[in-house]
Amino acid sequence: MPALTFKQAVEATPEIAMGFRTGLSAFGKHSNKVEVADTSLIQGSVEIDECTKYLYPNDNRWDYTFAYNSEVYFVEVHSANSGEVRAVILKFQWLKQWLNEKAPEINKMKSKSRTPYYWVQSKNFQIPKNSPQYRTAIKAGLVPIPKLVL
Repeated sequence: MPALTFKQAVEATPEIAMGFRTGLSAFGKHSNKVEVADTSLIQGSVEIDECTKYLYPNDNRWDYTFAYNSEVYFVEVHSANSGEVRAVILKFQWLKQWLNEKAPEINKMKSKSRTPYYWVQSKNFQIPKNSPQYRTAIKAGLVPIPKLVL
């Protein structure tokens, strides 16, 4: 059986089946937070948070996913300050559980050539490098970056 396209994997995931958007359009005003070498290789995007907010109203939900060059990436655009580290880690834990339980086809497609998970800072970086929060972010593999460049 041939591998699914990103669009087919999204459509096979009931909770986000209607959320597929072309290019990075699901990112809306945050589409400038991702830069790719060849835009023709973007195979679509989904705003996971918007699609799942009614199903998980009290959870810390992850923001976005998109496919580039047949690999799927997950992006959280969020404030990068010490007080937000815990919230982003809770979102990350939610995403991993959600992928395993509700989105197995998308989970199979996550990037293997580089980390598939990114915390992209919405504004300035304000987590002191010697703080426990910074160490916590590093341990989780989620140090905020200004922009995801692929």
